[in-house]
Amino acid sequence: MHIIVCIKQVPNTTDVSIDPVTNTLIRDGVESIINPFDTYAIEEGVRLKERFSGKVTVITMGPPQAENALKEAISLGCDEAILVSDRKFAGSDTWATSYALSCAIKRIGAFDIIICGKQASDGDTAQVGPGISTHLDIPQVTYVKKIEEISGNKAKVERMTEEGYDIIQTPLPCLFTVVKEINTPRLPSLKGMMRAKSAKITKWTADDIKCDPKNIGLEGSPTRVVKIFTPPPRKGGEILKGDATAITQKLAQSLKDIVI
Repeated sequence: MHIIVCIKQVPNTTDVSIDPVTNTLIRDGVESIINPFDTYAIEEGVRLKERFSGKVTVITMGPPQAENALKEAISLGCDEAILVSDRKFAGSDTWATSYALSCAIKRIGAFDIIICGKQASDGDTAQVGPGISTHLDIPQVTYVKKIEEISGNKAKVERMTEEGYDIIQTPLPCLFTVVKEINTPRLPSLKGMMRAKSAKITKWTADDIKCDPKNIGLEGSPTRVVKIFTPPPRKGGEILKGDATAITQKLAQSLKDIVI
């Protein structure tokens, strides 16, 4: 079984700065970590390898410093790591990012399962995983809390919902986005850290994965941030006083005024 885990390196802080020209995050000089949600994807990929044998390939798109995140993933049990890095990717939105990652996965070749964290802590869009599956034209199941069974070319999973969970059967290959309820990530072992230290990270550029230049970077992104501002502070509410009838009438009138 070949499992591909997609991860992202994110700022290890909530105090981020925005480039006033491009309206994108300034990452220089900011400590970075593996996106917390992606640690559950790494753990689940390694657990599947341990259950069914095979290998786990971890991949990320980012600047050269993202190599550190890939080495950490290797220390946690992943077998191979690929860094997709090129200045041409700068400013990519979720659509362009998922397109680039799908091109890289096509170059990797045959696989059974792709696992992503449910969302990134810096963007919170939850769009890249589903976007990858769309570009690859494979099934996807989001918010997976348990992989119950994998048999032949099918998988049965539990998908978390607001009311509980759904049991879904899907053909392979497919893509899962996982939630933190799926497992408890392990700590790196000494053997894993030694292996990561000497691990060779495969590095691919936009040309290596045959990306269409029109579909990547800021210019290839169909969405972009045009303005960033801090919302004005909310005004304090009004405490209604009087008997129940008077309060009800005043509240009803206030709601009508808002609607109108």
